[in-house]
Amino acid sequence: MAVEKVSVLVLDSAKPEDLAEFYAGLLGGTVRPGKDPDYIEVTDGRGVRLAIHRDHGYAPPSWPRPEDAQQAHLRILVARGDMDEAEREAIGLGARPVDTKDNTGPHDTRTYTDPAGHSFSLAASG
Repeated sequence: MAVEKVSVLVLDSAKPEDLAEFYAGLLGGTVRPGKDPDYIEVTDGRGVRLAIHRDHGYAPPSWPRPEDAQQAHLRILVARGDMDEAEREAIGLGARPVDTKDNTGPHDTRTYTDPAGHSFSLAASG
């Protein structure tokens, strides 16, 4: 019998409270402090979606510089007709566009960095 497991992506940040608020706004979740004061979760009605951990020596990723690999990023799926509104929401919450080319069409993907410098993309689904 397999042991049930749940995974949570944890991002590092010098200011986890601020980054948790950003993702709670972007994902429609709520911020829930953990038992550890340096660990904050972003939850919704289905459970924990993301966590932020305080790293006092945090340095933002340097991607998309050509000499650096992207490593990892969040891919947030959005209904095709809602991409422009999702982009306005993300930027209004503090996201910074990385890839500003026109991606409209069946493979619409738009890339940003969050306020702490982690990359994420909004991708059209459906």
